[in-house]
Amino acid sequence: MSPEKKLADDMRPRGLGRGLSALIGEEAAPMRGEPAKRGATTMPVAFLRPNKLQPRKTFAEADLNDLAASIKEKGVLQPILVRPIAGEKDAYEIVAGERRWRAAQAAKLHDVPVVVRETSDKEALEIAIIENIQRADLNAIEEAGAYHDLMDRFGYTQEQIATQLGKSRPHIANTLRLLKLPESVKTMIRDGLITAGHARALLSAPDPEAMARAIIEGALNVREAERRAARRNAAKKTPRFDPNIKALEDDVSDRLGLKVAIRHKGDKGGEVRISYRTLEHLDEIVARLKNG
Repeated sequence: MSPEKKLADDMRPRGLGRGLSALIGEEAAPMRGEPAKRGATTMPVAFLRPNKLQPRKTFAEADLNDLAASIKEKGVLQPILVRPIAGEKDAYEIVAGERRWRAAQAAKLHDVPVVVRETSDKEALEIAIIENIQRADLNAIEEAGAYHDLMDRFGYTQEQIATQLGKSRPHIANTLRLLKLPESVKTMIRDGLITAGHARALLSAPDPEAMARAIIEGALNVREAERRAARRNAAKKTPRFDPNIKALEDDVSDRLGLKVAIRHKGDKGGEVRISYRTLEHLDEIVARLKNG
């Protein structure tokens, strides 16, 4: 089977969860000074462009410096997957390997190994997600944004994303929920101040931003954060005891001879609940209301 046919087969949706080695034909990149192996070639770094669909938005400078040092010594060990940019000469968009490309520039390499592959926007996004997830390079918000793009741009369901990327559907659903957090909390997640586990605990907190700051200041682990969020949520739902409201409940109950509960919500108003046991009791209540 030719490398091109193998690549085409491996790019089918059924295999997207198998990894990047399948997508580039399980070929190793050439070492420095070696000829390019099957399916791979070399290309000037200046020909490559960042992926506009790249789910990863941040590249840690320290990590890039470490990779650049490794590349100076050993070269780029895995080809960068690229696709031609329509209408432009000597221009290719990176599908997978932007971090290697950036580090190669820092290492002052002129050429890098690449595999050229025609892909759709959908395939390019899928592959970019796979690469980053397999290397654990995405923070939780970037991962959630990538899943959202698959759903919004290409009509994926959560179940389809889970199948394609080798994740569970609950994982996809829980990760997407993080996009509902306040922007300030998302920034804390992107900056690595709180983890994805902490972030999921914040979803049930009445004030996620205040809770996030408490997690950071108290250096809380995930279980502690979950317990504190649960306590705060329960406290918010529990109405505060007001002796005046209780006295009013007792007065109305005595007059009606039935149990009365008043839920006063301040400026938002409230509600009065009258409990009855039989239809005769209900008729009596209706009659009294009609008579004023």
